Amino acid sequence: MSTIDDSQVARLVVDRKLCTPGEVELVRAEQKTLNKNGHPTGLAELLTQHGFVTHSQITRLNRALDEDSMYRPAQQIPGYQIFSKVGQGAMAVVFKAKQLSLDRMVAIKVLPRRLSENQEFVDRFYREGRAAARLNHPNIVQAFDVGEAGGYHYFVMEFIDGQTVYELLSDGTPVKEAEALRIVLQCAWALRHAHEQGLVHRDVKPKNLMLTREGVVKLADMGLAREVGDYATAAAEAGRAYGTPYYISPEQIRGDIDIDARADIYGLGATFYHMVTGKVPFDGTSPSAVMHKHLKDVLVPPDHINESLSSGVGEIIEVMMAKSPDERYPSCAELISDVEAVTSGEPPFQARKRYDRRLLETLATSGQVIQTSEENPESAKTHGKLSVQWVILLGVLLAMSILVILLLVVTR
Repeated sequence: MSTIDDSQVARLVVDRKLCTPGEVELVRAEQKTLNKNGHPTGLAELLTQHGFVTHSQITRLNRALDEDSMYRPAQQIPGYQIFSKVGQGAMAVVFKAKQLSLDRMVAIKVLPRRLSENQEFVDRFYREGRAAARLNHPNIVQAFDVGEAGGYHYFVMEFIDGQTVYELLSDGTPVKEAEALRIVLQCAWALRHAHEQGLVHRDVKPKNLMLTREGVVKLADMGLAREVGDYATAAAEAGRAYGTPYYISPEQIRGDIDIDARADIYGLGATFYHMVTGKVPFDGTSPSAVMHKHLKDVLVPPDHINESLSSGVGEIIEVMMAKSPDERYPSCAELISDVEAVTSGEPPFQARKRYDRRLLETLATSGQVIQTSEENPESAKTHGKLSVQWVILLGVLLAMSILVILLLVVTR
């Protein structure tokens, strides 16, 4: 009925005022008699039988004990005073603590015991610490220390008093455009610094973007970060998808070896999309279904969902989330230039240059198809119509240009 031993039951029911010390002693005396007569019975079971506690209360006590056990490893880290648990993921528990030597608040990430027995997880944990230690930027969570104590591996970092972008989006309401641009700009600064150090984050998403109370963006969690030139790790991971399904780039889904900065730009673009629309770019009934859509489905333009968006924001996001890395911003420098331009009320020149190039490529491709389409008359007919439409459109534009010039001449 309970995984708590009798001494723990006795302590917890009294501490939580479920029973008086006298009631516990009374039941323990009965328990001794039963055990002596060959009928071993747990204290929790006897307390329930006598109506001192309920089954649901015992269940909650089990949970409380589990919570206590999470604190035990952190309490064993010398030089730190633990205050509370502030987060928990699949791979680690994070505590708020004070570094006694410097009298400052820190966050301590602790690898659970079950994962500490797996060398792959331990290696990844230390890789995260080493990667974070290489970065020194105001928009990246700073790393302080990494080590092992009492059989537990820990990673000490800057404590952020605030919330994540994920929490900001929890009610499904889009973030205001100006605020979203501000967050994306600061994250792009952080990623530019990481990329300059030769690191790709590979897990840019709302949960890994923290906001301080002053509104400063902090990029967190370097757990999936990889050096661009680490070909040994890249080869070992080839064919496997590393990342979060809602924000993962197509090349990460495929498990490509040559992952670079453009994968992070895609993840930030998906995060940007979520912020300004209140929806993830692609959704599905399973992680594999979502990832399939990243690979194959056409992105619904964000301004079709949130019609109040400026066209510049939509253009930036569509370039960031292009399926092919070659059609995205080549680096964060170009992305930053466009975000700053739109923030100032100007058009995103880098994004529009890429649109213009695509248009020219489309026109060139259409022309080639017409020349080689004799084997397929229907195809030739279709592409012929498209070419005629383009000729008409260009003719109209040329006529308008001539008219404007004539008007300017006349007015002079």
